[in-house]
Amino acid sequence: MTLTKLFESFTLGDLPLSNRMVMAPMTRGRAGDGRVPTALNAKYYGQRSGAGLIIAEASQVSEQGIGYIGTPGIHTEAQAEGWRRITDAVHNGGSKIFAQLWHVGRVSHVSLQPHGQAPVAPSAIAAQVTVPTPIGTLKVSQPRALETAEVSEVVKEFAHAAEIAQQAGFDGVEIHGGGGYLVEQFLSSGSNQRTDQYGGSIENRARFLLEIVEAVGEVWPMSRIGVRMSPKNKYPDMQEENPLAVAATIAKLLARFGIGYLHRSELLEDHPMLPAGMLADERLAPRLKEVFGGTVISNGGFTGETAEQALVNGEADLISFGLPFLANPDLPKRLMTGAPLNMPDRSTFYGGNEEGYTDYSFL
Repeated sequence: MTLTKLFESFTLGDLPLSNRMVMAPMTRGRAGDGRVPTALNAKYYGQRSGAGLIIAEASQVSEQGIGYIGTPGIHTEAQAEGWRRITDAVHNGGSKIFAQLWHVGRVSHVSLQPHGQAPVAPSAIAAQVTVPTPIGTLKVSQPRALETAEVSEVVKEFAHAAEIAQQAGFDGVEIHGGGGYLVEQFLSSGSNQRTDQYGGSIENRARFLLEIVEAVGEVWPMSRIGVRMSPKNKYPDMQEENPLAVAATIAKLLARFGIGYLHRSELLEDHPMLPAGMLADERLAPRLKEVFGGTVISNGGFTGETAEQALVNGEADLISFGLPFLANPDLPKRLMTGAPLNMPDRSTFYGGNEEGYTDYSFL
């Protein structure tokens, strides 16, 4: 199959992209001291600037938002300077880049939290998962429920992170509304049992996300804001009674803002990241595109051929690739020419140095 559509230019709001390939956000755990991006990080992203758009790895909006070792932040001046190295490298390579704004919520441990405090969550319900900490891999700590008045303070942290992203030279921001982290914890009935205005109905559970979008929209044009969703996500310990209704409702609510895109992450049965015993459904992106009405990025196990077909069928406007971009810095060229792909080395996914990070071969 000739990959024609995949390599067409595309205009995202007012932002011209050289092709319809997106590099998905991927945590790599290689930020420097103070969770500040380094020259090594800039080299990694610069190598992959053949993508029309790069969405940088999840970056916490505050110290409270930390859940893993070595992840970068996007809430201090030093972090803005570190990210500037990366945005400059990506722009010099001809690509555009968005920051992903992140708060892990309950997926954390007291050893990672400021002053050893408990992680926060919509409700005091612990996830039955482990996280890597400075003292080993441990079960996440029991979270405490955010007070109603505290929720607006977290919203302000997202807005501040959006300002830091501007200082750092990003082209826009993506709000991390999936992955089982704080925003999705509010959206999910299994982790949100609040009785205030942030709990109960789907619309109430979506209030936190919508307030973040509105606040970030005071910093960035709405066309430069994206939202990532994974309503059928089961990890980490996510339970939702009606994921399709949640997804459709959120898509309708977000459509009113005129945001730049909806980034739908879904896993296929043969996807290597699919948790054992979890069955994948048919792609949700086509239905979300119909409800949302705007630009949809689809993610999850795509090859060049299946990406092309999804674009031709109108199921999505852009396709994001994760693991293929991790192991193939020149992925667009490889797909265009039909060249074989490097296979990712899982042992080097998180933490470390250039091995398994910037040393993957080019054609």
